[in-house]
Amino acid sequence: VQLVESGGGLVLAGGSLRLSCAASGRTFSNYAMGWFRQAPGKEREFVAAISWSGGGTYYADSVKGRFTISRDNAKNTVWLQMNSLKPEDTAVYYCAAAHNSWNFDYWGQGTQVTVSS
Repeated sequence: VQLVESGGGLVLAGGSLRLSCAASGRTFSNYAMGWFRQAPGKEREFVAAISWSGGGTYYADSVKGRFTISRDNAKNTVWLQMNSLKPEDTAVYYCAAAHNSWNFDYWGQGTQVTVSS
C-alpha cells in the first residue's frame, strides 16, 4: 500500500491543523492505520492509531484530548485532527499502515508540522 500525507504547515501555538493520509494500491480496510512523529534529534514516536473498521482508537498520553484520528474506508483516507497545538508538537508526522496485528510496515514520506510560540 502506498501512503501520501498532506496538511502539514506552520501554525501558532493554540491553533489547529488537520493532516490527511491517502492510501492506494491495496484494500484500505484491511489495514490498521497510525500516525507517528519525529522531532529533530529524537526517536520516532507513536501518536495515534485506529483499527481496521475505525471502531477502536488509541492515543499517546501527550496528545490525548487534543488530537483525533479518524478514517473513511470508502475514501481510502485517514485523518489526524490536531487542536490546541503546542511547540512541542513540532515534528515530521508520518502515516503508517499495519496489515497484520499492529505491526506498521508501510510508511508515508512524512509532512512537516511546525508550531511557533
